Amino acid sequence: MGRLPAGFFAREVETVARALIGTNLLVDDVGGMIVETEAYDSNDPASHCFRGRTARNASMFGPPGHAYVYRSYGIHWCLNFVCTTGSGVLIRALEPVAGLDRMIERRGVADVRRLCAGPGRLCQALGIDIGLDGRSLDEPPFALSPAERTPMISAGPRIGISKGVETPWRFCLDGSRFLSRR
Repeated sequence: MGRLPAGFFAREVETVARALIGTNLLVDDVGGMIVETEAYDSNDPASHCFRGRTARNASMFGPPGHAYVYRSYGIHWCLNFVCTTGSGVLIRALEPVAGLDRMIERRGVADVRRLCAGPGRLCQALGIDIGLDGRSLDEPPFALSPAERTPMISAGPRIGISKGVETPWRFCLDGSRFLSRR
């Protein structure tokens, strides 16, 4: 399994969010193919970085290629990949492939389609929590590898936000049954 090139994340966030579709993400050998992402940058009113650096979003102001993990609604962990300063890609869904037994145990759900369909479910299935915030994506427990083929991708509005709704920065693998929402 190859690795993503060193400068992969040091690009415009929209480009990276689109390029991540079809790549493979493993966390301690558990994961699968990324099928849904959303892009956020510092000029975006929906971004955690829109109002500047805080203790919560500090990882987003660090170097590209690191994880930004935060709690959503005080309940679910969410995983973002840091790109250029103040920008990141939310990993919304993946097609589970590796470590299915561990995912099913962590989620308490046997329906493979529901294991990683949504950022909170994905983090629970992969065992992601605040302990991975700021960690480099090119070192364990993370393993990222390129897509095996060029995927067909759809773009549309992001989900679950009230500002910047019109920005079509949600990217999905066409025809995937593992998306958080159609």
